[in-house]
Amino acid sequence: MLAILPIRAGSLRVKHKNITLINGKPLYMYIVNTLKNVDQIDKIIINTDYEIIKESFINDPKINVMDRDKKLRGNCDINLVIQQVLEKSEGELFLQTHATNPLLSAETINSAIDYFQKHKDEFDSLFSVTKVQKRFWTEKFVPINHSITEEPTTQNLEPMFEENSCIYIFSRTSFFKGQNRIGSKPCIFPIPKIDSVDIDDVEDMELVTKLIA
Repeated sequence: MLAILPIRAGSLRVKHKNITLINGKPLYMYIVNTLKNVDQIDKIIINTDYEIIKESFINDPKINVMDRDKKLRGNCDINLVIQQVLEKSEGELFLQTHATNPLLSAETINSAIDYFQKHKDEFDSLFSVTKVQKRFWTEKFVPINHSITEEPTTQNLEPMFEENSCIYIFSRTSFFKGQNRIGSKPCIFPIPKIDSVDIDDVEDMELVTKLIA
């Protein structure tokens, strides 16, 4: 299995987010080190337009750094980046994650791969989710998943599942069938909340810094 790690230079909410130092280490190195500890991953393909990252793994046999196409730099559809990687790589099974998932563990990744391998006759892809049981409201303060006249305890609410952007597993076949990392018969895979932290903004960065310390 090949791991795809897209790392783009542009970041709108946190400047140079992917290379920001967290406790003395660039953010992207946390997930890189995790992926290197996943036995089922044969190679890590980093797709990036960061020169500093291209120079960091010249002598690492498990990592292949791929220069991102100029037309894909900046904010773009992640599926276009994956397409570039697949067109320039061999292999049938792929796992994609992000540099903004520094708390994602090797154990959780291994569990996701094992689950997909055991159920690949039922599903063509897998993506990780976080189970949520909270009361949700619209911006006009209309309850979405509960009634204010009943106010059930949160543990009795019907669970909702948030796509947390941590793990996507798919085959070459399923990707090109729909041009999407989520296939036509996907499986959702709940992961621990601590693993699912995704850095979107400055507050997320501050939270992760405290958790990693």
